Amino acid sequence: MSAGQVLVAALFTVALGLFAAVEVASRREGSRVPGLGDVCAAVMRYRVGPLPVGRIAMFGFWWWLGWHFLAR
Repeated sequence: MSAGQVLVAALFTVALGLFAAVEVASRREGSRVPGLGDVCAAVMRYRVGPLPVGRIAMFGFWWWLGWHFLAR
C-alpha cells in the first residue's frame, strides 16, 4: 500500500471518529449539539418555493456516496 492510500485511510478513520464523537456528545443529558438525525431532518425540510431542495441534495449525496463506494 502506498503512502497516499495510507493517508486517505487515516483521514477517513479520523472523520468517522469525529462523526462518532459528535453523535455521542449529542446524546448527553442537556446537550445542545444536534445529532446526525436532527441535521438530516433539518436539511430535508429545506424548500425553495415548491421545490424540495433539501431532499434533492440528500438524494444527490446518497447517489454520490453509493457511486463512489459501492459501484466499484
